[in-house]
Amino acid sequence: MIKILAAVFVSLSAGVAVGGGFVAFITVLGIVPRLMQLTKTESRIVLYEMAIVFGVIFGSYLSLMEPRYSIHPYFFLIIGLFYGLFVGNVAAALTEVLNVFPILAKRIHLEKKLMYLIAAVVFGKICGSLFHWLYFVNQ
Repeated sequence: MIKILAAVFVSLSAGVAVGGGFVAFITVLGIVPRLMQLTKTESRIVLYEMAIVFGVIFGSYLSLMEPRYSIHPYFFLIIGLFYGLFVGNVAAALTEVLNVFPILAKRIHLEKKLMYLIAAVVFGKICGSLFHWLYFVNQ
């Protein structure tokens, strides 16, 4: 019984630490406020908060329970699309907040060709994702 309680305590502590790190990451970098500013949806801050909380809870549930679904495989295309949109938005917000592209363009002397640099990163990500899913996942 003591081992079980210790495991529960350690797991809960680890979850609180990871959750705190996630909140600190989002808060310090200002990703969500910047995303709201860019999309002009500042009035919907409650929806952003609920989406983040429910997304974390649902993601935790999926990673712990390994549920099985009996849904049509094409439905996973929609889920994958939303997942890709989320990851892309977070990556774009993070790079904008940290000014990654302007600094990189200045370092490699491509200030005037910044759009080509961004397009290369986008197409590289698309090709890498397609290669991963078509080669590794469908085997």
